[in-house]
Amino acid sequence: MRSKGEMLDLILDTAREDDYIRAALLNGSRANPKAPCDPFQDFDVVFLVTDVTPFRHNLAWIKRFGELMILQMPEEMGDPAPVSDGRFTYLMQFMDGNRIDLSIVPLPLADQLIQDSLTEILLDKDGRFTSLPPADDRDYHPQPPTAKAFSDCCNEFWWVCPYVAKGLWREEILYAKYFLEHQVREQLMKMLAWYAGLKTGYAQSQGKSGKYLQDQLESELWQALLDTYSDADYKNTWEALFIACSLFRTTATRVAAHFVFDYPHEDDQQVSAHLKHVRNLPKDAVEIY
Repeated sequence: MRSKGEMLDLILDTAREDDYIRAALLNGSRANPKAPCDPFQDFDVVFLVTDVTPFRHNLAWIKRFGELMILQMPEEMGDPAPVSDGRFTYLMQFMDGNRIDLSIVPLPLADQLIQDSLTEILLDKDGRFTSLPPADDRDYHPQPPTAKAFSDCCNEFWWVCPYVAKGLWREEILYAKYFLEHQVREQLMKMLAWYAGLKTGYAQSQGKSGKYLQDQLESELWQALLDTYSDADYKNTWEALFIACSLFRTTATRVAAHFVFDYPHEDDQQVSAHLKHVRNLPKDAVEIY
C-alpha cells in the first residue's frame, strides 16, 4: 500500500505539471487535525481548473493514479442524479487499498468550496487562497436545537413508532425494519446528537453517521444505542423498539430540561401504551381495541 506521503506527492505532481490545474485542495478527514488516522482514510481532493473538458471521462488520464479496483463517475450516473454544476468527479478505489475522491471543478466555483472549514490548500499557483485559515472541523460541530426543531423531532419519533408495531404484528419484518432503521432511528440519532452536544458544549464533531458518539455518551446510553440494532427476529425487534423509545425519552427529557423546552409527555405515554398493547394483541384479532 502506498504511503500517505507517496499519495500526496502523486497528487501534487499531477497538479503542478498541468497548466489547466490552478489549485489543489484537500477536504475531509485527511484535512482534519482531530480525526483519527488510519489506512482507510480517503484522499478527498479538488483540482480547480480553467477548463473541465480535458478531464471529463478521461479514463486514460486517471491511470496515473494507480491500478483501479473499481471506479465511479457520479456525473455519468442517472441514479442518484448528478449535481450538474460543471464539475466532474472520479471516485477511485485502488488495488493497493488507497482511495482518491477527485473532483475536477471549474475556477468560478472556488468560492463555494473554500467555505468548508475542512479545506487545506495543497497547491495555489495563482495566490488565490492566501487568507484562508487553517483547516479545522468547526463547520461539522452539532448545532443546538430550536424549540421548533426539538418539537418536530419528538413528534416524528412518536408518530412513526406505531408503524413499526403494525409491521411486527402483521409479521411483515421488512416493513417493520424499514421504519425502525430509517425514520425512527433518524430521529433518535438527531436527539442523541443534541444530547451529546450538551456534554461537549457543541464544540466537538460527532463524525459522519455519529461515529464518534461513543466517546460523548455515558456508557449505559451507548450500550442502549447498540441494543437498538437487532436482527430480523420478531421478539428481538420488539425489544429494540422499546429500547429505542426508552433511550429517546431519557435523552429528550434531558435536552428539554436544559433548554426549557416542552417535552410531549402525553404523546409519549399514549404511544408507548399503544405499542405494548399491539405487542400483546392476538394474531386473530379483528379489532385493535
